Amino acid sequence: MNTKNLISKRVSSISKSAIHEMTRLSKQIDDVAFLSWAKPTSGTPEHINKAAIEAIKKGLVGGYSPNDGLLELRKEIVKKLARDNNILANTDQIIVTVGAIEGIASAVMATVDPGDEVIVPSPTYSTHIRHVMLASAKPVFVPLHEKDGFSLHIEDLKRAITPRTKAMLFCSPNNPTGTIFPEKTLRQLADIAIENNLVIITDEAYEYFVYDDNKHFSIASIPEVQNNVISCYTFTKTYAMTGWRIGYLHASENLIPHIKKAHIPFAICAPVISQYAAIEALKGSQDCVAEFHYHYKSARDLMCDRLDQLDDIFSYVKPTGSYLMFPKILVDEGKDSMNFCVNLLNKAKVSTTPGIAFGPTGESHLRLSFCVDEDIINTAFDRMEKYFHNRGKK
Repeated sequence: MNTKNLISKRVSSISKSAIHEMTRLSKQIDDVAFLSWAKPTSGTPEHINKAAIEAIKKGLVGGYSPNDGLLELRKEIVKKLARDNNILANTDQIIVTVGAIEGIASAVMATVDPGDEVIVPSPTYSTHIRHVMLASAKPVFVPLHEKDGFSLHIEDLKRAITPRTKAMLFCSPNNPTGTIFPEKTLRQLADIAIENNLVIITDEAYEYFVYDDNKHFSIASIPEVQNNVISCYTFTKTYAMTGWRIGYLHASENLIPHIKKAHIPFAICAPVISQYAAIEALKGSQDCVAEFHYHYKSARDLMCDRLDQLDDIFSYVKPTGSYLMFPKILVDEGKDSMNFCVNLLNKAKVSTTPGIAFGPTGESHLRLSFCVDEDIINTAFDRMEKYFHNRGKK
């Protein structure tokens, strides 16, 4: 059956996800060392699990919550934003979402029209690109400069603005590079947004995982630009709650009603059981976040040490945030990152993510995740060293 005419042009224009294709291929092979999943292997902390179980026992999770989320949870989010992001908010400026992903999708749909242009850095998280395309808008890529630590050059961004530019969408710390946008850069972005009346949509999923005396800065903490900013957050990374699908967004009261118009048909409300788990995540002990931070920094340093031993195969920028890094492949076969990663999977049993998934400047790179046990990192690099060594003998 020919289904071509049954599929929308906006979906047909989206290529198959290289990330999920690698996941599919990896599941067909036994004993794979996974460095491809941006998914914590630690498991959700027990006090959060217990809160969800208690909510079930009390019969609290069988119905819908308000569309914008449980009031108790939104009150805790307001406290967190003031404490950790320097954002003074009220509960009417919060929507609890199905992870940050649904929040970003709702934000894009509420602010972007077909034919609009949305500036995104390259490399960037692949789903952000798809969000723009699903809105029938055009992603306009501004390169991050690898030689400068994957920094964003403001002049590049200014040159990318046209009369059709409507928004900027970015994540900091960045997925896949693990680098952060410093406060100075974000203040410059704020000035540009005000001058051109642009929307800024941020993905701050890795906000707590910043290293080496760097600091996370939330652009919505700048009062002058708050009316232009939609900030999206998640419990997924902070509390290892990947499967709970729970996040939230903050925006000004003039934007929230319109974002909610998109949020309701997408989700009605976030999973109620996950909302009760999220309340405990915010109110309970934060020791788990500190423990995750310590582990990821240690794992990052180990991965950098192991990459140093393969300096004829890879070069890299040491990540200052997240639990991801984005090495450049120096050998010729790395010009096709998908093929390179498939070969690495089939011949070395190491699963990585091809850089082509993250925008046009992602090619010739691969994404590695260090939110795994250190023995997995060592196993993966032992296998890669053996693979590249044996290949060199042929």
